[in-house]
Amino acid sequence: MNTHEGAGRLLPLKPVWFHILLSLADGPQHGYGVRSLVEERTDGAVKLWPATLYGTLRQLTAEGLVDALDGDADPDDDARRQYYRLTRFGSEVLRRETERLEALVAAARGSRALGSAT
Repeated sequence: MNTHEGAGRLLPLKPVWFHILLSLADGPQHGYGVRSLVEERTDGAVKLWPATLYGTLRQLTAEGLVDALDGDADPDDDARRQYYRLTRFGSEVLRRETERLEALVAAARGSRALGSAT
């Protein structure tokens, strides 16, 4: 199975998966950092409680979307923090999901029901 087919089997992504992958798109992050970025980007609409966050990170790691990093990403940081990064496959899945969502938004904007179509 090529990467393109593998990415498609995971779509549509669960919203929590999308938000976590998006939070890792700009670089490695520890769990609390992921949680904070998601809450900030969603204006607090999405709150990731620890059980949900770390359970989802385990699932994303098992699917090959995220890697847990060995050692600290920041030597001045708390050694107990586990950092995560988006894999190449995770980036592909995130890109494909973003394209899927953009197509949905475009269709909605063109809908007469929304008063957008002429």
